[in-house]
Amino acid sequence: MFSNQDLKKLILPLFMEQLLLVLVGMADVLVISFVGEAAVSGVSLVNAFNTIFINLFTALAAGGAVVISQYIGRKQIGRAGEAASQLLTTSILFSVAVAALILPFNERLMRLMFGQVEAEVMEACVTYLRISAYSYPALAIYNAGAALYRSFGKTSTTMYLSIVSNVINVIGNLIGVFGLQAGVAGVAWPSLIARAFSAVVITALCFSGKNPVRYRVREILAWKGNLQKKILRIAVPNGVESGVFQLVKVALSSVAALFGTYQIAANGVAQSIWSMASLVASAMGPVFITVIGQCMGAGDIPAAEYYFRKLMKITLAFAAGWNLLIFAATPVLMRFYALEPETKRLIILLVLIHNVFSATAFPFADPLGKGLRATGDVRFTTAISLFTTIGVRLVFSVVFGIVFNLGVIGIAMAMCLDWSIRGIIFWRRFQGAKWKTCKVI
Repeated sequence: MFSNQDLKKLILPLFMEQLLLVLVGMADVLVISFVGEAAVSGVSLVNAFNTIFINLFTALAAGGAVVISQYIGRKQIGRAGEAASQLLTTSILFSVAVAALILPFNERLMRLMFGQVEAEVMEACVTYLRISAYSYPALAIYNAGAALYRSFGKTSTTMYLSIVSNVINVIGNLIGVFGLQAGVAGVAWPSLIARAFSAVVITALCFSGKNPVRYRVREILAWKGNLQKKILRIAVPNGVESGVFQLVKVALSSVAALFGTYQIAANGVAQSIWSMASLVASAMGPVFITVIGQCMGAGDIPAAEYYFRKLMKITLAFAAGWNLLIFAATPVLMRFYALEPETKRLIILLVLIHNVFSATAFPFADPLGKGLRATGDVRFTTAISLFTTIGVRLVFSVVFGIVFNLGVIGIAMAMCLDWSIRGIIFWRRFQGAKWKTCKVI
């Protein structure tokens, strides 16, 4: 069903898109570092909180992508279009509701979670969250449109859109911080503008009659319970998993806040580099969903098994080379950050720990898991992910970080242990036959 050229056309644009998306976060942190370490700390703490909702929107889009891909595999193009339109409807309603809940209570939320941080850090948190929350609907709408394009394999479109969006964001950051001297707000507003631009353009493109699957106004305005149930059957467990995962990350950010400003700053910068290092696995996740989803939709189990193994080999080889490259570039990158030498040394050590496991364990813990979800094997993968996130990452972060006094290094070690255990379990699940009997449509 997918030649090597087909896979290349899927993978490379997705990789470039993920790279550009990560560069947005890195550009924010890099530029804001010239404002001060309190600003860096505030932005990094809010980014951890924002990711809770970003991942919920992504989980919803992923549920839609599985359903759309399986209908495409079954050659039911009309139903695929209905599913895409219903995905947009749910994305709009959900994201607007989330923004409406967050905006009135943004300062209270920040003080509840990070009340022990310094006053300057708290001020940065409140400002950045308030502006970020306005962009939630744009993020959800973009994710819905991107899911549709990825489902029928046209990933180059979202790549080009990301290029333009990132240019808008970077230029805006430079103007906001260095031109307008706006501090944290100077990097928050350009991100909102860039996200709004992406949402408007991808939505307009999704109505194009040139696409094999497209939005239809009458289907967006309708509410089709049967299709919503299929989408939510995948999206809700994914969303629960993502929500718990990010809540744990926020809790761990609160733990990291106990270790002092320099460790908070080091952890924030390291996480932006970690995002860069792990983007191979992040890019391969949608590839697994599209390829495995279409195979399962067509009822071709042998093809699904073949592409599971082939995509895992590609992911492991690509991730190994990329993580090595990112670690080699980290000391050079540190020269551009206005941080203390002690902070920079800690960042390099955190990146080393992360990248070893990002190349060896994360491909099994994340892309393989997304492939299993694309078959409909959602409950098992969700249960295992929740167990390792809470029972391994959270518990051992406290043990390593506080009890053993390893600080943010202990939190990084617990994260790697989480990936390793989850990856082993998912690989054993794939080797079995249970996923072959799952149904989505």
